[in-house]
Amino acid sequence: MAKEKQENELETGAKTEGSIDVTVEQKEEQLVSLTTKTVSSSNLISEFENEQLKKELPEIYVGDTVKVGVKITEGNKQRVQPYEGVVIAKRHGGINQTITVRRIFQGIGVERVFMLHSPQVASLKVERRGKVRRAKLFYLRDRVGKATRVKQRFDR
Repeated sequence: MAKEKQENELETGAKTEGSIDVTVEQKEEQLVSLTTKTVSSSNLISEFENEQLKKELPEIYVGDTVKVGVKITEGNKQRVQPYEGVVIAKRHGGINQTITVRRIFQGIGVERVFMLHSPQVASLKVERRGKVRRAKLFYLRDRVGKATRVKQRFDR
């Protein structure tokens, strides 16, 4: 009798150990599949962002005078309106890259922030290179008239 009980216990122990191994393997497979899904989703996002990047953007630096062609929708018509001014700030990188362009319109300073890779930006042309020694030109906001001029750079 004692031998039969020991054999039964060994058999049930072997059965439970096998089932534990199977459940552990299943959980490991689930974890592996979850991590591959997250990796693939980040890859999908990065691939999509790379597809959306504009290829033929010029090198833009702070201090440059640029002409940005902005798409304007009026009713069912669409046209491109130029916006020319000095780049006073650049921010971010990749698909989120933005520039802040300042111009004087009817004696009032107007600043606009453009996302470079946005479909609203139809064209971007550098009219003049500026020679500045700062990363942000917010000090131009306080200046009026000829004091707002930026020296021209000829080496780029």
